[in-house]
Amino acid sequence: VQLVESGGGLVQPGGSLRLSCAASGIISMIDTMGWYRRAPGKQRELVATIRTGDTTEYADSVKGRFTVSRDVKNTVSLQMNKLKPEDTAVYYCNAVLKLTGYNAWGQGTQVAVSS
Repeated sequence: VQLVESGGGLVQPGGSLRLSCAASGIISMIDTMGWYRRAPGKQRELVATIRTGDTTEYADSVKGRFTVSRDVKNTVSLQMNKLKPEDTAVYYCNAVLKLTGYNAWGQGTQVAVSS
């Protein structure tokens, strides 16, 4: 499975961005998809995930501001509203495969929130 992200950039505080991640390969093997991020000097952390069947999970810091969604082609999107400077990070798309639990990662896309 290969993952390609798009949609990062620079935005002012309070603004919005939408990230997308297109999966290719044996996409029928994908169970959970989602987004993680790594801020400068910090460890990678979960942002949001969505399982087959559309069960979602969010980090407390983004609840009510971010929305994760997924379509039938296993494109996963992250709508980010009311962005804060502390949301600045490289965002990585993730897919977990059924049976093996293998984790596939995208190359990352930079999100910068600054005035």
